Amino acid sequence: MTKVSKIKSAAPLLPHESYEQVVNDISERYTKLSERHKQAARYITQNPNTVALESINAVAAKCGLHPSVLVRFAQVFGYSGFKQMQSVFQSRLATAAPGYNERINALEADLQKNEQKGSAGFLQSLVIRDIATLQELLQNVTEADLDHAASLLKDADTIYLIGQLRSEPIAMLLRYLFTMLNRRVVLLDAAGGLAPQMAKNMRDNDVLMAIAFRHYAKEVIAIADEVHARGLPIIAITDSTLSPLAKNARVLFTVPEEEYSFSRSLAAPVCLAQSIAMALASALHPEKTQPRIETITEREQADLTRKRSRA
Repeated sequence: MTKVSKIKSAAPLLPHESYEQVVNDISERYTKLSERHKQAARYITQNPNTVALESINAVAAKCGLHPSVLVRFAQVFGYSGFKQMQSVFQSRLATAAPGYNERINALEADLQKNEQKGSAGFLQSLVIRDIATLQELLQNVTEADLDHAASLLKDADTIYLIGQLRSEPIAMLLRYLFTMLNRRVVLLDAAGGLAPQMAKNMRDNDVLMAIAFRHYAKEVIAIADEVHARGLPIIAITDSTLSPLAKNARVLFTVPEEEYSFSRSLAAPVCLAQSIAMALASALHPEKTQPRIETITEREQADLTRKRSRA
């Protein structure tokens, strides 16, 4: 009698029933996905309302993929197809507050009667999207994260900052704000190619604040990886939990973004940077009910007043 060997097959992957579980699973497995599936993952996690409300063809067109890629992507995570995964996003939408795209649509509807063309129309479009992004930022950023970041920045001997490409203005603003709060700050700029070497001077009680958005500056990511490998804390400002900065961040701030035809706005990152600085000011001066950051002019005037009083 021929002996038939029984091969035990691997247990099938069970699909997640909650939106949070889906997003967490995508984030954990992101680095092992194919490039097309990474592209799908970025769009799906950053545009959950679009995924819930629109057809597979519409979603595929918006993320630049063939619908079959979305079907296979859903199957990777245990779903029978995209429709089954979409139902999880629809369940979330039934109880969630109005999302980013809904805010944009509502604002655009309010302004349609005064719709402008040409340069003024470009301004109107940017303002509409910035309002929606700032509203979304208000929901995404928690007090606990702001307080945690402020605690790390307050206790650090030196704050190292890095941001390149369009993130550089945010890093420079933070350098100004932290300096005015009398923190020791080092800006890891790209001049002279010394940023990686400067980062190696970080000590045990220092902290790195890294800013990067798509398409993530390679030097910023490399420095963040090296700093994390040394066990030093990182505060990250980026666009998604799938960002290469996210995996190593002690505190992670994500800024919602939408693709612009010309350029992405910095209104929300600037607002977030100012909020982090204000949280630090509050941690440094808990006795003040309304902490504020002095300007250079105010400080110079205060110094002049003190000198005159001594004369």
